[in-house]
Amino acid sequence: MRVAEVIVVGGGVGGMVAALLLARGGHRVRVYERLDRLGGKLAERERDGFVFSLGPSLLTLPEVFRELGVSRELVELDELCRYRFADGSELRAYRDPDRMAAQVERLAPGEGEAWRAFHRWAAGCLEASRRTFFAGPLGRRPEQARIGDLFSVAPGRTLDGLARRFFRDPRLRQYVGRYATYAGSSPYRAPAALGCVPAIEHGDGGWYVPGGLPRLADDLTRLLIEAGVDVRTGSEVVEVIADRSSVSGVVLASGERASADAVVVNADAAALYGRLLPDRRRARRIGRLGPSSSAFLVLAGVEGRTEGLPHHSVVFSADYRREFGDIFERRTPPEDPTIYMGCSAVDDPSQAPAGAENLVLLVNVPAGDPGRWPMTPDAYRDLVLERLARRGHDLSGRLRFVETFTPADLRDRYGAWGGAIYGTAYRGAFAPFRRPGNRGPRRGLYLVSGSAHPGGGLPLVAMGGRIVASLVEQDLPVRKDVRVG
Repeated sequence: MRVAEVIVVGGGVGGMVAALLLARGGHRVRVYERLDRLGGKLAERERDGFVFSLGPSLLTLPEVFRELGVSRELVELDELCRYRFADGSELRAYRDPDRMAAQVERLAPGEGEAWRAFHRWAAGCLEASRRTFFAGPLGRRPEQARIGDLFSVAPGRTLDGLARRFFRDPRLRQYVGRYATYAGSSPYRAPAALGCVPAIEHGDGGWYVPGGLPRLADDLTRLLIEAGVDVRTGSEVVEVIADRSSVSGVVLASGERASADAVVVNADAAALYGRLLPDRRRARRIGRLGPSSSAFLVLAGVEGRTEGLPHHSVVFSADYRREFGDIFERRTPPEDPTIYMGCSAVDDPSQAPAGAENLVLLVNVPAGDPGRWPMTPDAYRDLVLERLARRGHDLSGRLRFVETFTPADLRDRYGAWGGAIYGTAYRGAFAPFRRPGNRGPRRGLYLVSGSAHPGGGLPLVAMGGRIVASLVEQDLPVRKDVRVG
């Protein structure tokens, strides 16, 4: 068989990984990216010597990228995150499980052993997920799967239900519930399987990329060029060309038509089935699942340094159930939001001027048009800063500047469904299995993104890229005696 021509629509991490592996496997690969650089949400904003991450701020499962050839030296974080609760108490999350259990015991006497039991459950859930959910496309039962794997992920139980199974203290239940936001979901609706995340953080650790996580995108771009991938930035695809049975290429905004044997769409599934290759049935199915949460970012250039400030911290709301009710039921930004605080200058002086801090404040908000909010984005920015001050982080008098990044920016920059970060929300025990699959409804069409299997987050979209590359290679094998170029 001849060498296959593969077009990748979108240069996010999943698309980059798929393109890289397919090129290394002997295919001719071209990547079209609408923006002027690759990396998708691995983006940053620079201003007056301050650097702010606009996307992921923590790297987990670094071996996923090591296996691709990313050799950049990483910094492991000893303190993964500092959680501050509405009553003023704190939980410091350390990578070492024994140290973490001791911190839990300090916060809630008698609960340290409960955390150890929770961590053992999470480790078992993670191993089952690695054998099944992460191992290949939806609908495939990997050879290494076991009969008991289904029961290892607590089927039928929500993440909040899982937290109640292990912990009496409501603060620890809130800490566990936080992991639902890693998938843009509510802990009261999301499946318990999301509770495997602590096993990743306390097993493989949490890592920072010196210079900022967008440097991973730089490394992947270099690897693509070395592999011979034809990378075209500033090139928007507006249509996937297909008949009833198969795809044959794409149409660019310029009017150019490019032919291909396979098209890998690295975009939101709602964008694929709503615009690039309209499919009412699939679009309605996605609509019924509902969008994940979006994000409201406050980028603050701050004078001075805050004593003891960690790289990552979370300031919890007083009423978690009401907060998620605001986001997913009332579709309004929460009046009492949980606020994530990131300050990479704590571990990387290049991220801010000497003696200053680059604070990224993130609040979970509903996807959709901010113009319909009960207050303007500027007013909501002020509310976030006021709530932060009330909980012990008063930035008044220290701000050099403040910028905001809203769901509308996510929508316009990335084509995300209403600005939803992860496509559809996880609602119900089998929600992960209702996400769009990696094979599309036409021969030669494939989907990789945070909105598709296996989900969002840096390691998962990279795994998705690997899954898609394997599917293309199965469908379009390259003869061993064929060479590209």
